[in-house]
Amino acid sequence: MTITAPRDFLKSLFDASVRAADPLTGIKAHLPERPKGRTVVIGAGKGAAQMARALESVWDGPLEGVVVTRYGYGCETRGIEIIEAAHPVPDAAGLAAAKRLMETVNGLTEDDLVIALICGGGSALLPAPPEGLTLEDEIALNEMLLASGAPISAMNVVRKHLSTIKGGRLAAATKARVVSLIVSDIPGDNPAHVASGPTVPDGSTRHDALDIVRQYGLQLPQAALDHLNSPRADAPRPDDPVFLMHAHHIIASAGVSLEAAAALAKSQGIEPAILSDAIEGESRDVALVHAAIAREVSGRNRPFPKPVVILSGGETTVTLRTRGGKGGRNGEFALAMALAIDGQEGIHVLAADTDGIDGSEDNAGAFADGGTVRRLRAAGLDPRRLLDGNNSYSGFAATGDLFETGPTGTNVNDFRAILIS
Repeated sequence: MTITAPRDFLKSLFDASVRAADPLTGIKAHLPERPKGRTVVIGAGKGAAQMARALESVWDGPLEGVVVTRYGYGCETRGIEIIEAAHPVPDAAGLAAAKRLMETVNGLTEDDLVIALICGGGSALLPAPPEGLTLEDEIALNEMLLASGAPISAMNVVRKHLSTIKGGRLAAATKARVVSLIVSDIPGDNPAHVASGPTVPDGSTRHDALDIVRQYGLQLPQAALDHLNSPRADAPRPDDPVFLMHAHHIIASAGVSLEAAAALAKSQGIEPAILSDAIEGESRDVALVHAAIAREVSGRNRPFPKPVVILSGGETTVTLRTRGGKGGRNGEFALAMALAIDGQEGIHVLAADTDGIDGSEDNAGAFADGGTVRRLRAAGLDPRRLLDGNNSYSGFAATGDLFETGPTGTNVNDFRAILIS
């Protein structure tokens, strides 16, 4: 079958993946029983406001509470307060929001229920530096982590040991039963890594955090190093009795989303091939591997026969090589892919973040094909220089190849679709 409008086809697959990650479906399937006492909602992440609205639509009883989301990602709710703060670099609004969440769960009893709505982005939205560190220290930490090229799981090990709310500490602060409903943006779907696990502890230690600091050459303030070398940095352990009656559920994930995209492709006569929903690594390197597979299919009809759409997810990273560039990991993937398939006919690419924002700009990602490099040069731009400067956004903006969706209300991380016809 021939796809006459490749970009429309790829966009339809992205839309299907986002619909499959609609938090309402997962929330309906994992509603806890009503408690004897109060039901209090807390939450954090780029899709937390939409999760709160979905919960209100199906909960049979009174609800109260507060969730924090990124600026511009709020929505109307009836009884749950929505706070907006900065992402991916924390700000004072996030600091105040973290304090509000801790205050909200304090004073509750064993008869009460806390429903925690957690999704990607919560790490930056909940800055809570320990004694001796400041918000400015946490901002500097986040900037270093984002520029380091470390995988998200490693970043979050460091974050949760330099925090008073992450690493299960938010859940440990209450006597109430806590049920966490989690939209996973983490390769492998470890619930303790989503948003650095404010309500779900894990087995990592401050010594693990120090190893990561050394491995990636992070120049932490002395106060942060002193904290990590102190037992004060120890996070609650998963076997701590405080978590005995708690529960958590992954209600949406990249795997489910990719399966939905694959089903739609198949229904339109295009065979899908899912590589993985947990791909990590440097964006430009991951792009080279995808490009090599695409070229092999295009030229030799293997390992998949044409026409085929190759799908993958996970969370790649970008090591910043310069300052001042614009763009996120999906734009970087698309630009590196464009260079690797330059001049190839019949290969069309969409790389996007399922939350609708790739990095710090206003696009979800970008389209690329065998003619992208030619279009960039026609616009007076050097694609290799753009890639070296981590400046994919500027290039795709100039050629009209940005993919813009606005906030989607969910976040299961990267979505990549490569159509080879």
